[in-house]
Amino acid sequence: MTLRIGNFSGFYGDRFDAPREMLTGGEVDVLTGDYLAELTMLILARDRLKDPSAGYARTFLRQLEETLGLAHEQGVRIVTNAGGLHPAGLADAVRALAGRLGIPVRVAHVEGDDLTARYPGALAAHAYLGGAGIAECLRAGADVVVTGRVTDAALVTGPAAAHFGWTATDHDRLAGAVVAGHVLECGTQATGGNYAFFRDSGGLRRPGFPLAELHADGSCVITKHPGTGGRVDVGTVTAQLLYETGGARYAGPDVTARLDTVRLSQDGPDRVRVEGVRGEAPPPTLKVGLNRLGGFRNEVVFVLTGLDIEAKADLVKEQMGEALAKSPPAGVRWELARTDRPDAGTEETASALLRLVVRDPSQEAVGRVLSGAAIELALASYPGFHVLAPPGKGSPYGVFEDVYVPQGDVDHVAVLHDGRRVTVDAPHDTAVLDDVPPPALPEPLPPGPARRAPLGLVAGARSGDKGGNANVGVWVRSDEAWRWLAHALTVERFRELIPEARELPVTRHVLPRLRALNFLVEGILGEGVAAQARFDPQAKALGEWLRSRHLDIPEALL
Repeated sequence: MTLRIGNFSGFYGDRFDAPREMLTGGEVDVLTGDYLAELTMLILARDRLKDPSAGYARTFLRQLEETLGLAHEQGVRIVTNAGGLHPAGLADAVRALAGRLGIPVRVAHVEGDDLTARYPGALAAHAYLGGAGIAECLRAGADVVVTGRVTDAALVTGPAAAHFGWTATDHDRLAGAVVAGHVLECGTQATGGNYAFFRDSGGLRRPGFPLAELHADGSCVITKHPGTGGRVDVGTVTAQLLYETGGARYAGPDVTARLDTVRLSQDGPDRVRVEGVRGEAPPPTLKVGLNRLGGFRNEVVFVLTGLDIEAKADLVKEQMGEALAKSPPAGVRWELARTDRPDAGTEETASALLRLVVRDPSQEAVGRVLSGAAIELALASYPGFHVLAPPGKGSPYGVFEDVYVPQGDVDHVAVLHDGRRVTVDAPHDTAVLDDVPPPALPEPLPPGPARRAPLGLVAGARSGDKGGNANVGVWVRSDEAWRWLAHALTVERFRELIPEARELPVTRHVLPRLRALNFLVEGILGEGVAAQARFDPQAKALGEWLRSRHLDIPEALL
């Protein structure tokens, strides 16, 4: 008995036509849509400040208007976290839409994640719920299930548990569904999107969305509809498995999945079999994501062209420093990007960018003060002075942090399509998370000639954010390359290659079955993506920067 679960959204703003593509491209039983990220919760919270009836992903309604009839005809169920901060409101809107279209669908929702009232000063505080509430809604016959903040994988564990009759103690089976859900959650990242070896991905212009063929034992096959772009292979699935994860234990409210037990194998064209996943009891606590306003920020980017770039930067820093000293913002950060080239053929490629970012609790301190200081230098600073755009009045920025509460402290409720409210009990079987002992490393390669070359000629990488931390997963595609990577890319070498990490805590996790290393870099993103503390605030390209760095690589691997 196989349950085919497809994904049609990896974020709020993903391909609008994806639900129709998934419904018309091949067989599917359940469609899932993931709309929520840390930054999305802040955006929805600000929407709710303006309109108390807002707080959910309105795009989902427009997508559903075009596809609800088709899903109903095919008997496809839809499960989504598009409810955001207001799942009940979205559920009502779906019912109203279905009534207007004359389509008899049963709509249920899950609530209890909203803990904002417990945290004064927070714009939004939401616990990451598991899939048990979703399962209750589906068992009762819901056609559409809307949730607020749940884990991304819960969109798969819930339908799988309902379909196969799993209980809370079926840890291995649930862990298999968690792995499947983690692969599906970011949509086309599993089918060649954002893939390190993208030149091998084939037809990447419009990759198809992924789906998982789940089995009763928790194993699955990751695939996509026939004829769609991109590709599904062990590499694309490995890359997504490493995305925004940490060590061997991948904890969630339903189960802790052991990523060090995952076995991947090619099962045919665009088919990857995932099996062997072991699960453990979930931790006794739930993660709660807190979003609050951190203050106001503003920025100005000075363009420095031609000769004496460093001296020009020093001059404008000194001039701006004197001007800002009269009313200094709480935070001032300079970054010089040497995008210039010697003897450049265009003015743009002869120019470097000097970025000034200021932050303060007061909008006035980052608005008029900055704009006045910058613009007054127009005729009084370095030769060729200009900026990319004049600074504005300053905009609010958010801060994300996570805290943890006992699972039993959260009122997890499934609101069924007929209005009945079913309380979802917290799991009785829990286990405090401990680090897994480091696995044995493979035998190193024998000594031989080496060549200075980019790491990316041998290894792939994928990186992402979790609050203020970033992870960088690095993997290779052969046993010989793994024998080299496991010994060559140490924490010390990682810090050498990524100078931003030299003074930060860096933890290396070894995953031999995936031929992968996963590095967690704490604090590199400051207070999270909404604070925009660095050039790449979500660390999306941190892995690609690592791949571009040079080190000595055995010639046998090149």
